[in-house]
Amino acid sequence: MRVVSGIQPTGNLHLGNYLGAIRNWVRMQDEMAEGQECLFFLADLHAISMPHDPAELKRATLEMTAALVACGIDAQKSVLFNQAQVPHHAELQWLLNGTARMGWLNRMTQFKDKSGKNREGASVGLFTYPVLQAADVLLYQTTHVPVGEDQKQHLELARDIAQKFNNDFASDDAPVFTLPEPISPPQAARIMSLRDGSKKMSKSDPSEMSRIELVDDADTVMKKVKKAKTDPEPLPSESAGLVGRPEALNLVTIYAAVSDISVDDVLREYGGEGFGKFKPALAELLAETLRPISSRFNELLTDREALDAILARGASRARELGRPTLNATYAALGFVR
Repeated sequence: MRVVSGIQPTGNLHLGNYLGAIRNWVRMQDEMAEGQECLFFLADLHAISMPHDPAELKRATLEMTAALVACGIDAQKSVLFNQAQVPHHAELQWLLNGTARMGWLNRMTQFKDKSGKNREGASVGLFTYPVLQAADVLLYQTTHVPVGEDQKQHLELARDIAQKFNNDFASDDAPVFTLPEPISPPQAARIMSLRDGSKKMSKSDPSEMSRIELVDDADTVMKKVKKAKTDPEPLPSESAGLVGRPEALNLVTIYAAVSDISVDDVLREYGGEGFGKFKPALAELLAETLRPISSRFNELLTDREALDAILARGASRARELGRPTLNATYAALGFVR
């Protein structure tokens, strides 16, 4: 079993990122048996498919590396690297562009969403982004890919590309690519804005009070939770009572997710209580959870040498793992090398 998953390097990681994806990565890594492997990468090549600031990309890549390690990704247990240090990704994408079909890419909803009404002005990189995603997983003979709803279509494309390539250039008993299977991670908590329970927590929200950032200290967490939007009613004793109360639901969901218990378990303890009692309890829980993460993150950010070493070691292992597949692809296509 080999699991591969990537994340775009964006700054200001918040509680939603941690509870939505990163914590699942850590659990997956820790549950791997001997002979099984997790590869986690920072998708910096994907980042240039949209307008970007080069200095910000470099900063965010290092910051994301520090955040992942602070959250529990262990470079001794997993392979952690950034795409730009493994040129095999870009090479394989080009080779797979000959197999991918325009019709397949035209059906990708993410391109339509991100390009909006200016499709003619979108970069070619944004259009061919899913082929690079296919290369990301096919390069390593990946058996399983954790996917949420928004990425299922891209994994299906990767499987289509792999199948067509194997049919066109390989034999049934010696395929070049493994067809990866999706893993549905445990239902991740959907963490919403502290200012508006109908919107997801996001780093793009202009209000810093809308999100708990992983680097927030205890005082900041307390202030943000205290000022989080709520309603005047006390908490209900069961989850059905949270219908139509998005802000109350969000705070209870955060408490449940951080504690690793159900919403109903939280309400059994706090049902009938007002937010004057619940908010301080939530803030204390968050501060306690984030304190070691924040401390390790800040320590790593000041140690560029350690971050470079983690990425270099991971990239070296990734190049070693990906080289046989890349060589087999070149050979199957008939290249003289």
